[in-house]
Amino acid sequence: MQLYFAPLACSMATRIALYETGANAQYIERDRQKRLPDGSDFTAINPLGMVPTLRTDEGELITENAAILQYVAATFPQAALAPTSGIERTRLHQWLSFIATELHKALYLPLLSKVAPAEVKSYAANLADARFAIVEEHLGGREFLLDTFSIADAYLFTVLNWTSATPLKLDANPAIQAYVARLATRPSIAKALGEELAMYKAEIAKQKAA
Repeated sequence: MQLYFAPLACSMATRIALYETGANAQYIERDRQKRLPDGSDFTAINPLGMVPTLRTDEGELITENAAILQYVAATFPQAALAPTSGIERTRLHQWLSFIATELHKALYLPLLSKVAPAEVKSYAANLADARFAIVEEHLGGREFLLDTFSIADAYLFTVLNWTSATPLKLDANPAIQAYVARLATRPSIAKALGEELAMYKAEIAKQKAA
């Protein structure tokens, strides 16, 4: 199994999930020019050049974060990263969709973009309070999004980790703050974040030296 990733991108959620499973996976970095370590063009694998992209042991290519996370959970059921039936399975889909559309794409993507117009960034920032309020209320008195740690938590932590690179603040959201601090100590997350943060810093240093 091969995971194509970029440091601290949403692909970190899949790294976390794979660490949770103990899977033997290969991690292949895609740089900002959409090149792979061997110099090849990543768009030959994924035409949009986006991560994560997963190549299964059978050679199948899977794109889209929510789909990849669910594939990992289904492939390694012993890790119990996703409910298998009932309303809890639907709640998992609900949270994966919410994180992908209302947080990742609607909120953080414009704010992290270097080319988005100021009006677009302002519009996105104005969405934050209502969306954070939903997460804040849900996490009050809860350890995880569902009854136990799931792929939705891996995705939500990854997205919330981008807050420090934006003008957004979590001061009015103590439950979210506690959630992020708590998950940061989870071994799979601490390992993934530590590794990818080091890679991200090395990439930035390389760009500055160029």
